[in-house]
Amino acid sequence: MPDFENKVAFITGAAHGQGRAVALSLAREGADIVAFDVAKKIEYPSYAFGSNEELQSLKEEIEALGRKVLIAVGDVRDDESVTAAVNEAIAAFGKIDILFNNAGICAYAEVDKMTDEEWDAMIDINLKGPFIVTRRVVPHMKDAKSGVIINNSSVMGMRGGRRLSHYVASKWGLTGLTKAWAIELAPYNIRVVSIHPTGVNTPMNDGLAEMEGATPLEIAERSAGNLLPVPWIESEDVAHLVNYLASDKARYATGSQFVLDAGLLSV
Repeated sequence: MPDFENKVAFITGAAHGQGRAVALSLAREGADIVAFDVAKKIEYPSYAFGSNEELQSLKEEIEALGRKVLIAVGDVRDDESVTAAVNEAIAAFGKIDILFNNAGICAYAEVDKMTDEEWDAMIDINLKGPFIVTRRVVPHMKDAKSGVIINNSSVMGMRGGRRLSHYVASKWGLTGLTKAWAIELAPYNIRVVSIHPTGVNTPMNDGLAEMEGATPLEIAERSAGNLLPVPWIESEDVAHLVNYLASDKARYATGSQFVLDAGLLSV
């Protein structure tokens, strides 16, 4: 029997990159999927985000695997759209077993040149967003007395980074939320963990490269510092880790940080 037969996973930032890879990986193992994405360009950062076309192609791929999928368009900063998506998921599937808080942004800015708008957007999407989504999902997990919440932090949620103070603050904050929620939700048999990838080969790299006037590979090699001889890891590598942590194989893992860093944090 597949690991996630009769399970429902709610994934933010699902249209492409890590979110898409996780959605497909969980679906291959039997899960039904709620794919939540802003599916449009936002004011900051200036690079392209997921699209409705990508969400529709994801839906087709998941349905081809024999699984059910619900597409939900909304912004993690917007409680109204998040609440509507969660309510629609409960109406369609009756429960949410797995939450992957994945939606996030990254951009460079020197601290003395960073605007309030840049700071606020980073914190609101990367930190407040997971809070808003989790706040709406947790009551249903409490009712079921079961659930797994996986927060996609970063190696920058465990170290510092040049020209990334707003990003680092958001990811350290998400690490802290993981620990706080694990304590609070353990009596309800809800596990909460965070993952900490090094750079991942996703469309975000294209956007960062465009902003920096470089190629994606140049951006990766400039900032990676991986011990293993790779500039980045792949979205599928992240999906393998999420699959494990969401499964009963990791049934006693909660409040912990799981690193997938190609050795970066060993330096």
